[in-house]
Amino acid sequence: MCALEVAPAIGTDRLILRRPVKADAPAIAELANDLGVAGMLARMPYPYRPADAEAFLSRLGGENPRTEATFAVEHREFGLIGMLGFREDQPRRPEVGYWLGRPFWGRGYATEALKAALAWARQDWRKNVVWAGHFADNRASGQVLVKAGFLYTGDVEPQDCLARGCKVPSRRMVWLA
Repeated sequence: MCALEVAPAIGTDRLILRRPVKADAPAIAELANDLGVAGMLARMPYPYRPADAEAFLSRLGGENPRTEATFAVEHREFGLIGMLGFREDQPRRPEVGYWLGRPFWGRGYATEALKAALAWARQDWRKNVVWAGHFADNRASGQVLVKAGFLYTGDVEPQDCLARGCKVPSRRMVWLA
């Protein structure tokens, strides 16, 4: 039986989604050390130090390829611009999360990366439902999810935000292949 290849390179016109490597740590640390980035994610600390990036990358080696997949989002001209990942905290309920560094906001890169990752999830990873959420005060992320085909469920749940140190209302969404 062959091993399941979880994080192949996925190409778009402007981006490559690929397996993160240790050499990505400095760029991850630089881009993520921004409260505007970390404050919109559940699990990212702030300040975000190089040791946080190294620990994050080390944990990826233990991913279960059937329930987790993490991609570095690399721009063909600018290099690493963010991260995107899928994980199943609950059985058969994969959830996607993503972030881009502030210099790359508002250019359509998040939508482009997410659409490509969802096509991979449907075709290669064989997922037909993916869940997501965005903090209610992060309308831009909601727009990215809608453009990628997600629908609002109507549920709003409090979610921990490590960087803010509190619970933040999260609007829940679902994508159906």
